[in-house]
Order: sequence, then structure tokens, then C-alpha cells
Amino acid sequence: MKAIILCAGYGTRMEPYTKRYQKVMIPIHGKAILDYLIQSIKKSGISDFIIVVGYKKEQIMNHLKDGRKFGISVEYITQEKLNGTGGALLICESYIKDSHFFLTWGDTLVTPGIYKEVVKLREIENEDFIMVANRVDDPYKGAAIYLEGNYCKQIIEKPARGTSDTNLNNAGIFILQEDIFDILKTQKPSKRGEIEVPETISNGIKNLNWKIKVVQMRKNDFYADFGDKKQFENLKIDKNWLKLF
Repeated sequence: MKAIILCAGYGTRMEPYTKRYQKVMIPIHGKAILDYLIQSIKKSGISDFIIVVGYKKEQIMNHLKDGRKFGISVEYITQEKLNGTGGALLICESYIKDSHFFLTWGDTLVTPGIYKEVVKLREIENEDFIMVANRVDDPYKGAAIYLEGNYCKQIIEKPARGTSDTNLNNAGIFILQEDIFDILKTQKPSKRGEIEVPETISNGIKNLNWKIKVVQMRKNDFYADFGDKKQFENLKIDKNWLKLF
């Protein structure tokens, strides 16, 4: 199974760092953000990576090269038009040869065991679609996840502040089936003018009866959004999280 990491965006919220660095290449405690992420995914048994690049792509490509020094193989795809996570995923279609694949945002990092748990869930329980949810006070910055049992009933991308009846947020970590590409091709842009993976999944649930198993992160699990400058600054000071990696 291949892992796709989306790393094309500019990272406006991380200025001024992103004026010099691609967001995933910002150094923290001696390593690029991307290094921690790849290291963690690799522990789940995945060694084949597709990196979707765009802004300052040469930084990523010069750093990883073919991936051999990291014990992985890497293919690069350039997202010329930054039209959302769904747009980024769609250009990967011809590179996916298996029925299922792993997908994550490049600026999200969680407890390494979560990646392993998700991959194992696919292998043991044969789930076609899996997503990870982290707990927040209000998911207005991400995507609100509503459950029915252990499965996703609905996803609302960027809900208005204070309107969600759930504290579950899309953590940006998925196992997806190749069927998603068919829906992506007809998916309408969101209010932000972008094609969104969460909205596409929500359409699959509604129109195709997809069953999306949700892995809920535990209270003490580590979750970092490296698109959040305040959180990044805090993680630069606090080194306790490094013990996980």
C-alpha cells in the first residue's frame, strides 16, 4: 500500500516561516516537519510514498531525493493548480496500482501508534474506508465528524464557529479505496472554491452508502497542526513530545 502526503500548499498562516521554507520543511528541534511524519508512517510498515508538491517543491525534492537514505521510495507529483485536497488527490490516480491507499495532510502529525493502528485496521478488519478523528473544543477550523456507532454519518467542512454538536474533528489521516477517484471527478468545489476530500467522502456516505470507520484519538494522544503558528511556537519550547518520535 502506498502513502500519499499532500505538501503543495503555501501555508499563509505560518508566515513568516513560509516565506523561506515550504511548510513541511520548516525545521523544529533539528528535523524538518516532514521527517517526523515520514518516520512515523514508515513504522506502520509503509515504505512507498507519493509526495504531492507545489510551493517551494525543490526543498522537499532536494531533501528526500529518491528516499533511499530514509529507507523508503518516493515519487513526486506537482500540483500546478492549488484547488484543494481533493484536487491534489485526483492527480495521484494513475500512480495508485492497489485497491487501497493511505492519505495524510503534510502539516499534521499524531502519535506514531495511530498510523500503525489505521493500517492494521485495514489489514485485519478489511475496512475499505478509514479516517482518524481528534478531539477539539470546536471543529470550526477543520471538519466536524458526526458518528453513527463507530462509523462516520456526516462530515461538515469548516462549520461556522459554535454551530457543531460534536467535538470530533477530521485529523487528516485516511485509508481510502480507489473508488474515491470516480467521485472526485464530479465533485463540485466548496464555498472556498476548492475540491475537498472530506466533502467527497461525505458524498460517498450519502449517495453510495460508503461505510467509513472512524478511529477516535484518545485524550492523551499527541496531535499537532503545523499550520497553526501558535501551536508550532509552543512545540518549539516544549520538547516532551519528542519522546514519541
